[in-house]
Amino acid sequence: MARINYSDPFKASDRTREILDKNRNANIFRMMAHSPSYFEQYCRLGGAIRHKGELDPIVRELAITRTGILCEAPYEIVAHKRIGKNVGVTDEQNEALENWQAATCFNEVQRAALAFTDEIVKLKKPTDATFKAIASKLTPAALVELQLSVGFYIMTSKFLETFEIDLQPVTEVVG
Repeated sequence: MARINYSDPFKASDRTREILDKNRNANIFRMMAHSPSYFEQYCRLGGAIRHKGELDPIVRELAITRTGILCEAPYEIVAHKRIGKNVGVTDEQNEALENWQAATCFNEVQRAALAFTDEIVKLKKPTDATFKAIASKLTPAALVELQLSVGFYIMTSKFLETFEIDLQPVTEVVG
């Protein structure tokens, strides 16, 4: 059960309701809608991360889901395993993310991106070796997008856990 009540969409502004409707009134967004201006900008950045960059969507979703795993955010993990599947992440890859280092289902770029993700979440910054490994495989734009994706979803995972956002059935919400 969430730590505070979700916002009431019927009491929201037209713009906030429009964004909530577009996002199927998912619990995370109903909680964020308590602050309409932050909520709108969060959705703008989230939309750019998920739809406007050059980073391979499979790499992005593997990194986002791994971030959710490391941040212990079940809502994030469930949502992005589903989103990942929609962009080409295999069931085998989704299942292997918990212990990706031992898995053989990831290519070189994906492995480098997952190592980069692990170090961003666990350390204050990636080691030089890890940074060089991923930087040699991505364009500067894709590298920036990967880092910002991980950072954005660390924030999102912490938001979900701080407010104890309730999971919803997949049929209710599509990410």
